[in-house]
This record gives sequence, C-alpha cells and structure tokens, in this order.
Amino acid sequence: MLRATACSTEERDEEDEGEEELRDGGVPFYVNRGGLPMDEETWERMWRHVTRIHPGGEALAREIRDATELPKILVPSVPTFQPTTTIPQRLEAIQKYIRELQYNHTGTQFFEIKKSRPLTALMDIAKEMTREALPIKCLEAVILAIHLTNSMPGVERFPLSFKSHFSGNHFYHIVLGVHSGGRFGALGMSRREDLMFKPLEFRTLMDLVQEFEGAYRGYWHNLRKIKIGQYVSHDPHSVEQIEWKHSILDVDKLSKEELRKELERHTRDMRLKIGKPAPPSPTKDRRNSMGSPLKGPGSPIRRISRVERR
Repeated sequence: MLRATACSTEERDEEDEGEEELRDGGVPFYVNRGGLPMDEETWERMWRHVTRIHPGGEALAREIRDATELPKILVPSVPTFQPTTTIPQRLEAIQKYIRELQYNHTGTQFFEIKKSRPLTALMDIAKEMTREALPIKCLEAVILAIHLTNSMPGVERFPLSFKSHFSGNHFYHIVLGVHSGGRFGALGMSRREDLMFKPLEFRTLMDLVQEFEGAYRGYWHNLRKIKIGQYVSHDPHSVEQIEWKHSILDVDKLSKEELRKELERHTRDMRLKIGKPAPPSPTKDRRNSMGSPLKGPGSPIRRISRVERR
C-alpha cells in the first residue's frame, strides 16, 4: 500500500525544490542526467539500485541481464485524432497512451525534468519520451501530458501536486489537472489506478481534490498539502516557466469550508490568467540574431506617431 521498501530518510519540515523529484515514498531514487543512450556508469548504478530495492534482488538482475533472448516490447503509438473526436475522448486516449508506457519501477528516472526550465525545453524532453517509449514516473507524465494536449486550445492545463503521510514517511505525487467545458479532470501516472486519471466530470476544483483525497484515504494516507499551479501556455515554443505552485494549501490545517474558498479563489486566479497575453516567443531568426538590448551609439532616434501611440 504505497509503503516504502527501504528505510526512509529523515523527515524535514521544510521541503526543498528537488524533494518531489528525488524521493519516492521516503526511498531516494536516481535521475539519469546524461541523456539517452544511458552511459555505462548510470547503467550499472541503476542495476545496483535494483538489486537493493527489489524483493528479487541480485537474482532478478542476473536473470534479466544474462538472458540471451528477451520478449519483444510493443511500442505504443502516439494518439492522433479526427476533427470529430470529442475532448473527453481525446483525454482518455492520451491517458491510455501514458498508461501503456508503464510506471518506472527501476529506481532510476530516465528523463531529467528541471522545473525551472522554460516550457520549450520541457516540450523537447516530452518529444524524446515519445521516441524512446520508456517507462516514466509521475513528473515525466505531467510534462508528456502537456505536450500531448498542446493542440487542444479548449483544454486548460495546470499542475496539481500532493504531499501525503503514511507510516512515518512523506509521499509526493503530481498530476496534470485539466479544465474544459466547465468541468475538471486529471491526467497522470501512478502505481495506483485511482491516483492518476480522472475523467472530465467534476464541476469544481474542490470536487476534483476531494476525489483524490478519498483515494488517498483508501490507502490509509493522510493528505497534508496540495500545491496548485497556474494554467500552462499552449505555445510549445514559449520561453515561459511553468508556475508549479501558485497556491500552497495545508489541507490538515484548513476546515472543509476554508479549503473550498481557497480552491474557488485559485480557480478565479486561473481564469484571470486566460485574459493576459503571454510574452511572445522569439522566432528562429530573432533567436539567432538577438544581441544587446542597448541602443548603439549611431542608431537614429525614431519619433513615434500619434497613431502608433494609440
């Protein structure tokens, strides 16, 4: 039941930014920072880690590595849609694709996700995920889901992360919240079926959060904290950063009514962002020719006309 399989590291009151990415139920896990194909050092480290965390240990690792013939793994196809395909059907197809990639149980995350990177860089990583078709964890699934929904302007996306507590350990999880046609839902990846996909049928953000909270209770987890980001741009070339935690809510310190009001406030904040234009993405020519923003000494001063000022 989501329980840690090794001794948990010491809990800390203050979370650091990498906490969600480098700890899986109290058990530290590695991140492949050298890209793919994986270098030999990272490859061997992954197998050493597998022997420590997997119940089969060394025997399982030897069985796989010494096998002369392994079963062929089917590579899932990236979903494509007809113009008549409805939004709920598209979201279900995207979730099916994410699920077919499978959850990564190796203890080594294959794709490095730095939350501070601009959206365009994260979308490049998402494209690599579709090419490599390797198992992923929850944060990778969020980036992939953003990429797969970029062509759906009628669907707004926002990060929704959870911190829960069970048996002395803190657990971190994140999904991609979606909003369309006045209904909320979610896309994502988890070991647990009820902690990832949620169909587009929840009237309010509160209803969606309560659905996840109920799922956590089913595994005897106490939900401690929720972080909700802002809507993510649909421009895959945007140099904006994803706002991961516009609202941070201490669930165990808020009454149900206080939580509802906070979630309503956040929903209003997200709607307000839709009306604000995003900063334009630089074109390829502009990116190549970007120089100093300072005006050269010989540049003529151009007078702005009244029409232009208007």
